[in-house]
Amino acid sequence: MSSVSRAWLRSIRLAMPLNSYGCCSAMNPRPLRLPHVLCIQQQRSKTDNSEQNELFVPVSIKPSVNDDNINVGEELGGQLNKADLLRVLNMFYKRPEIKRLCQDSGLDTRLFHQSYISFRRYCMEVESLSAELHILLTDIINNSGHVDDIFPYFLKHAKQIFPHLECMDDLKKISDLRLPANWYPEARALQRRIIFHAGPTNSGKTYHALERYVNAKSGVYCGPLKMLAVEVYQKTNDRGTPCDLVTGEERRCADPEGQPANHVACTVEMTSTTTPYEVAVIDEVQMFRDNSRGWAWTRALLGVCAEEIHLCGEQAAIDLVRDMCMAVGEEVEVRNYKRLTSLTTLDHAVESYNNIRAGDCVVCFSKNDIYAISRQIERRGHECAIIYGGLPPGTKLAQANKFNDPDNPCKIMVATDAIGMGLNLSIKRIIFYSLIKPTINEKGEKEMDTITTSQALQIAGRAGRYGTPYSEGEVTTFKSADLPTLRELMGSTVEKIEVAGLHPTAEQIELFAYHLPNATLSNLIDIFVSLSQVDSAIYFMCNVDDFKFLADMIQHVPLELRARYVFCCAPINRKMPFICTMFLKFARQYSHGEAITFDWLCRQIGWPFQAPETILDLVHLEGVFDVLDLYLWLSYGSGGPCFQDTRSCGQCGRQDAGRCPSQLGVITSPVCWRNTETKAPNFMYADQLFPGDTDYELSPQKLKGQRQTKASELLEENSITNTGRRMSASESTRLQGSSVLGRRIKLKESHESENLDNMSVSVGRGSLTQQLLKQGLLTPRMLSDLQREWASQQGGRLDDDQSTDNDHKNSGSKSKYKRTIRKPRK
Repeated sequence: MSSVSRAWLRSIRLAMPLNSYGCCSAMNPRPLRLPHVLCIQQQRSKTDNSEQNELFVPVSIKPSVNDDNINVGEELGGQLNKADLLRVLNMFYKRPEIKRLCQDSGLDTRLFHQSYISFRRYCMEVESLSAELHILLTDIINNSGHVDDIFPYFLKHAKQIFPHLECMDDLKKISDLRLPANWYPEARALQRRIIFHAGPTNSGKTYHALERYVNAKSGVYCGPLKMLAVEVYQKTNDRGTPCDLVTGEERRCADPEGQPANHVACTVEMTSTTTPYEVAVIDEVQMFRDNSRGWAWTRALLGVCAEEIHLCGEQAAIDLVRDMCMAVGEEVEVRNYKRLTSLTTLDHAVESYNNIRAGDCVVCFSKNDIYAISRQIERRGHECAIIYGGLPPGTKLAQANKFNDPDNPCKIMVATDAIGMGLNLSIKRIIFYSLIKPTINEKGEKEMDTITTSQALQIAGRAGRYGTPYSEGEVTTFKSADLPTLRELMGSTVEKIEVAGLHPTAEQIELFAYHLPNATLSNLIDIFVSLSQVDSAIYFMCNVDDFKFLADMIQHVPLELRARYVFCCAPINRKMPFICTMFLKFARQYSHGEAITFDWLCRQIGWPFQAPETILDLVHLEGVFDVLDLYLWLSYGSGGPCFQDTRSCGQCGRQDAGRCPSQLGVITSPVCWRNTETKAPNFMYADQLFPGDTDYELSPQKLKGQRQTKASELLEENSITNTGRRMSASESTRLQGSSVLGRRIKLKESHESENLDNMSVSVGRGSLTQQLLKQGLLTPRMLSDLQREWASQQGGRLDDDQSTDNDHKNSGSKSKYKRTIRKPRK
């Protein structure tokens, strides 16, 4: 190779950017998947500058007041003619050179236009312009100056109404999230040992980690749920190791005098990143990928100050943990575990409540199903335990203990996926009543879709617990049509977890507010997310819609930014109007500096409580408990003097079953259901019963190897009768009209419920009808009307026995229907 060629090649290599290894990045266009080789991308990679600029709201400028009432510019240059001034400003706006200068200064078309409107209004309406600008405008009107000379004054005005133009570099530095490990200097000062206990449910991984935790000199347990933290707190103290409990709503000390213990059991969000420990246990680390809470696990792993960290979770998270730890020079030791008991997927479905037996747990994903199923089981003479996410930890543990007690007659459980994380239950068989679950996608949209492989394995793994009478577990479905999908899920491998969540901290938002003092908190969050930079190979920005919802709700309430941030982090169900109203009242009382006493709270929630008579009363009582939880959460989070009666509120929520709203509701739920059926009006809105269960968008996702259903095809298929005749236009319209928002659910008499349970209707039965009834697209009354119409047109009513046989044949076939997209409730 000639010297000229070598020099040319050397110049090309010098011109190319180098990666962290000193190699030319153009030679290796595919970035190495190592944490310290950053794959730098904007969090919203498709969001250009114009879309980011739409988030910035112009600030109104008040003209300065001249106390001397002397217009220096007018005395020197004379009075400005408004018509001539408007002509000059319009010439300035139309100049291509001005638009190019504005683009170079960060003013896109939208910002330039808004800035010009504000500048023109300022020049036309202000009583006294600055002397320099007044004289300049006079000279331009008199043809003694050039219109482009206005640009410096215009740019100064634009930066006043859009402060981000002067501090954009600072904002980008603040929102740079590419190295989140550097946020925790105390942890970086330690050489930590990371041990990953990987394995399925009932494999003993958490047991071994907790053994090390209990025997250590000091330790912290970080759990995904309050009830798990309570369980570890109780078991650790029972073994003679003093342990404190720290959750968002509760503080319990092992020492009667309140001295802190060396061991702490807490929820993962409450993990301290400054307190040193010998051992830390972080449970269910696969939650890194959670769109709402994933940031808490990321913070715990990167920030906990412990010499030895034990992680418990699925094998799918091993590579991600290694990448995160390698970025800070820490190695990961992996200990693999196998399931201690067998788990069998049955080849037949349950199909009827009559086939449910002791040791069964029916899993569903809505409160409507929880109470309907428990009611059907209790009609057959069985006592039923109930567990779902809205129940407080103490109530869940009480229900679990009742189910596990060999001397208690309650041997059947109805639960949601709340049992899927670490709750010790003596279950023989898991029965999936449905495989469709409400979820929140990456965009923050709620939708209904088939559960993931991870969720199916996590829930099904609760059957057959080691050391219980049911050491061999079984799993099946209630409906035959769902069984092939369950088999596919149970036989699939969990996809690797590739990214962990991040969330803006209070300190970062405070810095943003310093540069953008006139922006609202919701607007600050939008701007932060838009400008944020992350290492997209490892991290992602968690969804902040709930945070923004609360920020908008209390925007008019005068609060300091830190207090406003704390309020907006409150974990509340925004679908419950009563809880949102109390949240707003708390914010107002806090802003006025008024004490939020227990007496004041009792007047708001209606203490003392009475036994609920209907399901609506029960839902209200659950909301009351959430309000008590909210009071305690705000008292510990805000640290202000307004929340003075935390002890009284805590006792109110933890009292015995005779008065505690949550426990009382679970115990009296069968009575509430019976009373609702007999006392309620003929029709009741589903969202009045359980608002959180009905406000979901039915949106399909691309699931690998998983069956999808679509309601439009359900309706299309249902429009064809058993004899092959297509429904008439009026019948189809009536059926589709039932799917509008605010659909009504007919509360049936006991014998009608029994018929619905056994699906002993003559026409339109089978898995299709079950799904339509469950979704509210079809009511029993409509089904009866359609049955009579079909029978009359066919010259006779179909025989019930024949219909039952057809149903069993149809239920065994694999469903090919897909769900349709439905606009969310506004």
